Amino acid sequence: MLCMWKIGCENLEFNLEDDAFNVSSAEDMLKEMLSGNTAVIAETGDSWFNCQKLRLPENCGYEFQMQYGSIGWSVVATLGYAQAAKDKRVIACIGDGSFQVTAQDISTMIRCGHPTIIFLINNGGYTIEVEIHDGPYNVIKNWNYTGLVDAIHNGEGKCWTTKVKTEDELVEAIAAARGTYKDSLCFIEVFVHKDDTSKELLEWGSLVSSSNSRPPNPQ
Repeated sequence: MLCMWKIGCENLEFNLEDDAFNVSSAEDMLKEMLSGNTAVIAETGDSWFNCQKLRLPENCGYEFQMQYGSIGWSVVATLGYAQAAKDKRVIACIGDGSFQVTAQDISTMIRCGHPTIIFLINNGGYTIEVEIHDGPYNVIKNWNYTGLVDAIHNGEGKCWTTKVKTEDELVEAIAAARGTYKDSLCFIEVFVHKDDTSKELLEWGSLVSSSNSRPPNPQ
């Protein structure tokens, strides 16, 4: 299945397999990874709503940032959490747009030897902003995210990257991250369709859009 959309002079194409999964179907896989020795970091955006549905085991950490809605927050928070709580393996769910803001902190994660697992959700843009106020500014330049992380790794430290487009590939990637690469930073790029969003985000985006479009209150 070819998913393509055009914005300005740029075509963005993702070749997804016919058995490609949606984000919500990955929840059960993520739940199986959680224990009292892990912590979840949920990025601003649809990860807010998807990760809120997780049932956390006792002593499993969980952090998200709703107050300011700062995109890119989770990359930095993942670094800080892993450095402070070395008894836990951090599992982060981060959108591609957010990752582009603070991607360089991957370098410090590798240098510090953090065995973090990062799920990079690649859907080609700022999905949360699309639901609030759609426009050409919500589509971003696609990166070779695993290639970027490999370049930062540069053969120094422990780091493993992979791309997944199907449920079976994600199962294999998670198994590798928990087994062969359990002591490495694992960066798993997950390709999903740009319209693959939770119903909670759709509802929330509609409410915020309505609020933002109101005329200013008279002073």
